[in-house]
Amino acid sequence: MAIGEENVWETLAGLAPEEVCRRTDVTFDAASGRYALKIFGIEFFVAPLEREISSRSPQGDALLKKLGFFLRSSALGYLTVAKDIGLTGRLVSPLSMKSGQLFFRGAHELPLEQVAEKYGSNREAFLGKGRELGGTYLAHGDASFELFPLSGVPAVMILWLGDEEFPPRVDLLFDAASEIRFPIDAIWAIAMMCTLAVL
Repeated sequence: MAIGEENVWETLAGLAPEEVCRRTDVTFDAASGRYALKIFGIEFFVAPLEREISSRSPQGDALLKKLGFFLRSSALGYLTVAKDIGLTGRLVSPLSMKSGQLFFRGAHELPLEQVAEKYGSNREAFLGKGRELGGTYLAHGDASFELFPLSGVPAVMILWLGDEEFPPRVDLLFDAASEIRFPIDAIWAIAMMCTLAVL
C-alpha cells in the first residue's frame, strides 16, 4: 500500500461516520465498522480500521481486481473529501475544469483513445459494456450512456464512430458540480476508473 493511500485510510478512520454519510450517498454499519457504497451500481464495503474494500458479488470482485488502485482511490476520495453539493445538470469535460488542462496530461492523460480504438466500429459492443456497468443509454453522439462510478456522481461516455474522414473519438463528461465537490486528483481517479472499466 502506498504511503499516500495509508494517509487517506488514517484520515477516513478519524472521521465521524455521521459526517461522512451526510456528505455522500453511503451508509455506515456501526456493528461491522463498514461503509456501504455503490460503484457502477454494485455494492462495496469499506472498512477503515481493517483498511479493506470488498464486495459480495462476483462482478464486484472482478472490478476490484481489474481497477485496483483507481477503485480504491475513487472510493476513499469520495468518503474523505467529497462535498455535499447538488448537481447542475450541465456536463463538462475534465479538461475544461480548473487545472484540468494542466493535470490531465502526460502520465495523467486518460486512455480514451484506446476506448475509441476498441469500439470505434462497434457501437453495439460499446453500449453493451455500458449496460454491463449499470449504465443507461443517452442520445448523445453515435452512442452514449450515463454511468454512476459512485452513487450520486454521474459520468457520461459518448462514442463518435470513425469514418473515412475522421477517426473514432470517445468523450467522458461529468456534471459541472464535480469540480467543486472534488479536488482535481480525485476527479482524475474517478475518470480513470470509468475509462478502464469500459476497456
